[in-house]
Amino acid sequence: MELLGAGATFPYPLYSKMFYVYWQATGIKTNYQAIGSGGGQRQLLNMTVDFGGSDAFMDDEALEKAPAKILHIPICLGAVAITYNLPGNPELKFTPNLLSEIFLGNITRWNDKRILNINAHPGLSDRDIVLVHRSEGSGTTFVFTDYLSKVSDDWEKMVGRGKAVNWPAGLGSKGNPGVAGLIKYFPGAIGYVELGYALSNQMPVALLQNKAGEFIRPGTTSASVAANVSIPEDTRISITNTDAEEGYPISSFTWILVFKEQAYRGRPYEKAKALKNVLWWMTHEGQRYAKPLHYAPLPESAVKKAEKLISAITYDGKPISR
Repeated sequence: MELLGAGATFPYPLYSKMFYVYWQATGIKTNYQAIGSGGGQRQLLNMTVDFGGSDAFMDDEALEKAPAKILHIPICLGAVAITYNLPGNPELKFTPNLLSEIFLGNITRWNDKRILNINAHPGLSDRDIVLVHRSEGSGTTFVFTDYLSKVSDDWEKMVGRGKAVNWPAGLGSKGNPGVAGLIKYFPGAIGYVELGYALSNQMPVALLQNKAGEFIRPGTTSASVAANVSIPEDTRISITNTDAEEGYPISSFTWILVFKEQAYRGRPYEKAKALKNVLWWMTHEGQRYAKPLHYAPLPESAVKKAEKLISAITYDGKPISR
């Protein structure tokens, strides 16, 4: 038997590892296509996949328009890192205002005094800033623009938050791998990627000033701390611009989206059972693979919420035994 999923590139390295280990242990294969959160949501709504992967939760309006009730199963936490390509790749610091002004296109040179005021590095010469962003509907983009909308009134008014937005400036590329590749190609480039993509490509990551005024490095611990909040029963929550003193401000859950009722389009019971079982494994035993790949495992409160949601999955209106 093979399960089919599609969606977010943000958790793809972790999902690849999890699905391989699960296949080796159970013989159940999972084919996951990393096409972006927007694509994952569309394919689930079209009922062409067993599940969708998304870093952006669906809003009330989208859920109401869905053909059936959709559940959001949290799988892990990740950090959206700001990475760049400069001589010597010094470790840089950004305030919320500085970051938003750069991505609004209002700061165009690396030796702008607003950058130099908090970053005294010789690599910050009179060089053009090349902005890089995602070109397709992306949960990583949603998380990043959600953060910028919270910290910058100008950004919220001019651009706003979304899986896809009208960027004021810059070059687009597909997927986290595409953005990382474009940044490495262009000297002076800066962009946003899931932390693991930056680290696996040996790219620098910036420290961001959080709401408490602390400059925080993205990592599994600082992402976990950001999630130290009350999580709603449906787990749809934004944790960007966290109040946590040691929390990294561009952190997010990533979710697998499934239909609560699995008896649709002639799906066999065994496929629904296999889907429920792999989701349970991912939120329990599979959590051990998160930290080695630079993701934060689910906090206990989120695991409890995930258990309730997975247990609520039905086939023909009846619970599915594990």
